[in-house]
Amino acid sequence: SVSAAFQEHMRHLGLQDFPCGLGSWNKSRFNACTSPRGGRPGLGADPVRQEEALPLGEETPEALMELLSDRHSPWALPAGCSPQDHHLREMAVLAPELIRGSNIFQVFRSLRIIGKGVEEVDPGLLQLQQLEELILSANQISRITSANLPQTLKVLELCCNAVADLQDLCAQPPPELQHLGLGYNRLCGPSQDKYLTADFWPNLISLDLSFNNFTDLLELVSQLSSLQKLRVLVLQGNPLALITTYRGFLVDSLPKLSVLNDIHIRPDERHQFHGLARQPELIRSEARVVVSVGEIKGVPDPSTLQQLELGSEALVITYSYCVTYEF
Repeated sequence: SVSAAFQEHMRHLGLQDFPCGLGSWNKSRFNACTSPRGGRPGLGADPVRQEEALPLGEETPEALMELLSDRHSPWALPAGCSPQDHHLREMAVLAPELIRGSNIFQVFRSLRIIGKGVEEVDPGLLQLQQLEELILSANQISRITSANLPQTLKVLELCCNAVADLQDLCAQPPPELQHLGLGYNRLCGPSQDKYLTADFWPNLISLDLSFNNFTDLLELVSQLSSLQKLRVLVLQGNPLALITTYRGFLVDSLPKLSVLNDIHIRPDERHQFHGLARQPELIRSEARVVVSVGEIKGVPDPSTLQQLELGSEALVITYSYCVTYEF
């Protein structure tokens, strides 16, 4: 579940272990509600005054922070950790009381759990009441219940999963969502087209539907046209992208669109395709594909077989092959 992956991530960060958290290395700074100088400890504490009153055996905040920042330190975070991970570790040194217990849930604005084998988005995610960005790419999620998503979400990325149905996601979707990433999943039209409207996503600005199985361009566009705030759309990798007039039809049908398949829509391009949306008869539900086979390995070459002599009664072996293309 997402909650299990989240807890594992917290253990990986070691927010309660040296040089973070509370311990003998900083006991005097946090053993009471006030600091030795009478002010609350925190990110703005005076390091000089703290060092003057430092008991024997404790470390200064600067020394602890250096252990986190020095890339040769055994306590440094590995490469690839997010800025939020580094910020949490800094807080765990300078103000560990702010991220103890349930306080940690109020800190998160972004959560990235990528390639961790997550199958379920469970209700535990609701503890992150300030979460705005949720990245769950490259997992094994097939279905999402919107009731388990924080309503504060603005970005939801589900690329490279096994999502085949949007019904549960659209039961109670986050109302302020601005980006929805569904690329490389198993969505098929037209059964899923009806969930891609402003009734469910009134504030959507960016939508990624790449590499799914949408086939009906007219039906999909009729639903997407209700998304008045949509500016970025990715549809490449779907069968409908084989239609020759596909890009022009989208450009003319969605006049507020700025970027299609990661390519900016230029004014001259919009002028070129003007009026195409009123000619749906130009959209043909067929495509011509030319396939050429350059080389085949592991198949006997008939031309190299020795020719049988006329009248020979030797056994004749014939070979037949079937080549299948899946689109």
